[in-house]
Amino acid sequence: MRVVSVSSLKGGVGKTTVTLGIASAAFAAGQRTLIIDVDPQSDASTGLDVAAQQHLSVAHVLANPKPQTIRQAIAASGWTKNHRGVVHVMLGSPASMQFDTPVLTKREIWRIEEVLAEVESDYDLVLIDCPPSLNGLTRMAWTASDRVLVVTEPSLFAVAATQRAFRAISELQRAVSPRLQALGVLVNRVRPQSIEHQFRIDEMREMFGNRVLEPALFERVVVQQAQGSATPIHLWPGESAEEAARAFGQILRTIEASVPLAAAN
Repeated sequence: MRVVSVSSLKGGVGKTTVTLGIASAAFAAGQRTLIIDVDPQSDASTGLDVAAQQHLSVAHVLANPKPQTIRQAIAASGWTKNHRGVVHVMLGSPASMQFDTPVLTKREIWRIEEVLAEVESDYDLVLIDCPPSLNGLTRMAWTASDRVLVVTEPSLFAVAATQRAFRAISELQRAVSPRLQALGVLVNRVRPQSIEHQFRIDEMREMFGNRVLEPALFERVVVQQAQGSATPIHLWPGESAEEAARAFGQILRTIEASVPLAAAN
């Protein structure tokens, strides 16, 4: 089972859109996928078309990580109503904010790792949609992960946030979880004709080298349309959707190459 946290230390860069795009690629590839929504905004849960009222949430799991609680917080995505596959979500909740504290005990920082031990035989890929901060929820997610995918956009402030994210990943790797690594930085919402965007991408390549992943993701209305309709991008019609689906498929292959299953937890 591969475990990847999708993170940004700056809000509004499309982190959840990337999470759903990778989940769509895994769905299309037949991989059993679990999305853990630890962002209190819970947008990933909404985009996966789940009736939250019928289930417990990640907040219940973090408070009481017992097997029964874990199972009751996991729901099948609406994506699978008419298409065969396994895409499940551990539902997000604003109540998870109570765990987003700057200081965690040793037991608390391993809480999500403890949860994943209960379901490790059920999935091929786990994606953790993190809040745009570096408090308790993000650090619990990173500690449970093999890799962290840092999502950014081509702007000055997002570049600075990416630097902070890489430093924080290295610090957590040294202090807590030796297997943790940065997968790289994925530049999202790129407008190809923008001189400013190209300048910032070049700047990131100069700063971060081969940690800048290819392809960068273009700003596409069709991605927002699919997400707004709670539909995987791989099932959305049109050439633009096909191009976006291929890009997310390439990111999935990067994850697979970075974390061989024999080395995954």
